[in-house]
Amino acid sequence: MNAAESTVTVRFAPSPSGRLHVGNVRIAILNWLLSRKAGGRFILRFDDTDTERSREEYVRMAEEDLGWLGLAWDEKVRQSARLDRYRAAIDKLKVAERLYPCYETPEELALKRKMLLSRGKPPIYDRAALQLDATAHRKFETEGRAPHWRFRLEDGEIRWMDGVRGDVHFEAENVSDPVLIRADGTPLFILPSVVDDIDFKVTDVLRGEDHVTNTAVQIQIFEALEAKPPRFAHLPLLTDLHGKGLSKREDSLAVSELRDEGLEPMALNSLLALIGSSDPVAPFASLEALLPNFDLRKFARATPKFDPDELASVNAKLLHELPFSEVVERLRAIGLDHVDEGFWLAVRENLARLSDALGWWRVCHAEIAPVVEDADFARKAAALLPEGEWGADTWQAWTDEVKKATGRKGKALYHPLRLALTGCERGPELQNLLPMIGRKRAVARLQGQTA
Repeated sequence: MNAAESTVTVRFAPSPSGRLHVGNVRIAILNWLLSRKAGGRFILRFDDTDTERSREEYVRMAEEDLGWLGLAWDEKVRQSARLDRYRAAIDKLKVAERLYPCYETPEELALKRKMLLSRGKPPIYDRAALQLDATAHRKFETEGRAPHWRFRLEDGEIRWMDGVRGDVHFEAENVSDPVLIRADGTPLFILPSVVDDIDFKVTDVLRGEDHVTNTAVQIQIFEALEAKPPRFAHLPLLTDLHGKGLSKREDSLAVSELRDEGLEPMALNSLLALIGSSDPVAPFASLEALLPNFDLRKFARATPKFDPDELASVNAKLLHELPFSEVVERLRAIGLDHVDEGFWLAVRENLARLSDALGWWRVCHAEIAPVVEDADFARKAAALLPEGEWGADTWQAWTDEVKKATGRKGKALYHPLRLALTGCERGPELQNLLPMIGRKRAVARLQGQTA
């Protein structure tokens, strides 16, 4: 085995027929981690042979989503550019008599399935097309019926050691011969996927458990094309809190929407990399920080549920730890031109989104409408505001004087001051905000003036 063949190579293969949702991206993240943990390669492949449903806008959006998450790919592949390779594989399978033409209409196939199910039998294709002679073929062709082509499975056990599910096996006679080529001559994804995995030397296929039966079929296709199958691992599909599966056609939790809502990419990466594993969900500052503990063996077969509130919590925790150097340019991009580290350290633990910093910037440096519950108390407090330069100890010194003058303490003292100074019920420590608000604004707000 040469170095190229031994390099761990994975692929993320979306079909560009809709926006990526968190279920799709979870598979992408785990594939990226699997490859990078081994120093391998991550291939982005667009399964775009279905010309009716594939859209260039979804290709672009998928690339934007992956770029936002930091999931850099080593190579990009478009299946629509590889039709000659698929035709060559089709010819090889026909010569080996593993592909056979079928002429049933969709309605006829649906009726067969219905009849089998009504008798309590699995809806397995009966291979009626294998009994057709040359005369029957000519008759269908004369009628204008174009055949679709099925792959003839060989009887016997299909078995593999799955990276998540463990020992998996199928009896081939319990699986329908799959359609590999549509009546219009275009291949379904099952065959191109195998050809691509062979050509790009994919060593590990990590995908959702809805592909388990496809894997059984594809193992025989690999063998029919005289190639060694890769290692397979199938993860349980992510659902919402009600157990409903996520569908890109319904735009369920689209990644682009989460990005537009101002979520941190590493919040989504952290949650999706850990959910369903034995490791606790926690915020990580980078994808590289996730690598040391990544191990497929930590993932169970139980269905993981995506909780938007958990994502929000991870997002907030991540923001609370971000150093000023990592956010300064982003803060300036949302309009905080003169922001400094002191402001960031004062407000970051009260942010759910980075954009929330803009509200606290206005509290410190712009006009707000104060909330004055007791005008007499507020006026007395304003009169006690110290002159001169303010610092971190100003708040304590001032409130000590207000306490002595008014007899108030605890919530009765601090809550009305916070409302008047910030207009908010809660927020960052006022010992940090007060020096940034400044004496002039503080006096005006305590007097009930917009300032």
